[in-house]
Amino acid sequence: MQNPPETPPKTADTADDHLDGDLPDIIDLVMEMGSAPPTPRPTPRVPARLEALVETATAYAKAASSENTRDAYAKDWRHFSSWCRREGFDPLPPSSQVIGLYIGACAAGDPKRGLPSLSVATIERRLSGLAWNFTQRGQPMDRADRHISTVLAGIRRKHAKPPRQKEAVLGDDLIAMIATLGHDLRGLRDRAILLLGFAGGLRRSEIVGLDVARDDHLDGNHSDGAGWIEIFPDKGVLVTLRGKTGWREVEVGRGSSDQSCPVVALETWIKYGRIARGPLFRRIFKNNKTVDVERLSDKHVARLVKQTALAAGVRSDLPEGERALLFAGHSLRSGLASSAEIEERYVQKQLGHASAEMTRKYQRRRDRFRTNLTKASGL
Repeated sequence: MQNPPETPPKTADTADDHLDGDLPDIIDLVMEMGSAPPTPRPTPRVPARLEALVETATAYAKAASSENTRDAYAKDWRHFSSWCRREGFDPLPPSSQVIGLYIGACAAGDPKRGLPSLSVATIERRLSGLAWNFTQRGQPMDRADRHISTVLAGIRRKHAKPPRQKEAVLGDDLIAMIATLGHDLRGLRDRAILLLGFAGGLRRSEIVGLDVARDDHLDGNHSDGAGWIEIFPDKGVLVTLRGKTGWREVEVGRGSSDQSCPVVALETWIKYGRIARGPLFRRIFKNNKTVDVERLSDKHVARLVKQTALAAGVRSDLPEGERALLFAGHSLRSGLASSAEIEERYVQKQLGHASAEMTRKYQRRRDRFRTNLTKASGL
């Protein structure tokens, strides 16, 4: 009787090969963040010595994109998957023909189901979300395929609308807006938000993403913030922000009076809000006496700008309905670019733009005809 072949001893290499199928897919873990709770499934057994490595790698994979971006990508995938189920298609593997039909349906809408037509910008963002999701699953989408690119070109040609910019809140407008705020906790917080957002040329996500101290980002602290502030007495505030391309610093100087000074507004809010560390701008309970520990939503900035602009009578020459559509969080950022009587390069640096052309899009008051090529050509 022939003896069965002996099982070769497991070397380090064969042991690792054996473990490959048992390790959880890190990217899958990250992609599930922000999505609906998955169907329970057996959890792979990971050797204790590798658990820490898996957690570390998962944390780095998660840090590759912001939480808002991951949530948006998860929403895009759910929207596409739901459409595929209704129409009888499989979402995987990626089919250019199916994706072309999908974006066409998004542009057309479906009144019978109560589904509105999506804007060109939303469709392009959904395509980016799908491309990311397909790539993470190891099945890249060919966006240049004619079934996608030709349909998208037609959607742009037929449905694209001229860009509608938000109204810039100018310096005098802002002073009138903060005058509508009270001097309770909520008023102190909102005054600091408006003044810092304007003087720093900050996006609404950058405003609410600030922490009060640099230490919140050091020594192993895992802050969900976008940066922090440092107050220099009698000089100003240094805002350190984490962007897509790295860290950048924004200097915010003191104002000409205490009423319009972003530094005074910040110091007052921090003092009476009793903010020692963590999120700088936080929710306030209904009693208007207790400051929550949770970070404020960036939607609050948009609502705040709109409400105070309307209350202050900014652009009162227009009907109420039109005025309500003019103002949003970006009004602060474009307001600084339009109000600052200073060399363009300084405005560009404050806004963190890579090109002067981008900065000019924010400058509502600039003289577009200062350079006259007609006369320069001899006409």
